[in-house]
Amino acid sequence: MDLRAILKTLKFKLCLPPISANGAAFAGNTYVDTQGLGAVLFLLTTGTIGADIGSTLATTPPLVEECDTAGGSYTAVTGAALADVIADTEDDTMWGIYVDLTKSHKRYMQVQAPTAGAVASVLGIHAIGFPLDESPRNAAGMGLTELIEA
Repeated sequence: MDLRAILKTLKFKLCLPPISANGAAFAGNTYVDTQGLGAVLFLLTTGTIGADIGSTLATTPPLVEECDTAGGSYTAVTGAALADVIADTEDDTMWGIYVDLTKSHKRYMQVQAPTAGAVASVLGIHAIGFPLDESPRNAAGMGLTELIEA
């Protein structure tokens, strides 16, 4: 399969539009439905960071959690956490948490309540899903509003 065909098999989800938070959780964080996927990569992208960023607390490394239902009670995925918080000195960086879904995982996943310390910080979260099959998808199947091919 050529690269173009492989890229069209990916599923994209904007879990947290780039937003600023100050001493609180980033508003609008949501889950990704992993049904039909073999793996998912969560990309955490920072802008200007005024204080550390973590999950639930600004002192806890960001982590991925899972649940059987979209609105249920989420639990941490073992081994799916960054080594440390995203520090206030790490402006304009990208971080990745890769989850192999062929292991026993639940259907819905999200980055646990990303939270900023006491000074405004910018964060966005994208999920890139890798399907179990390799059949090409259209824009909607890829999670995109529009797909342009040139």
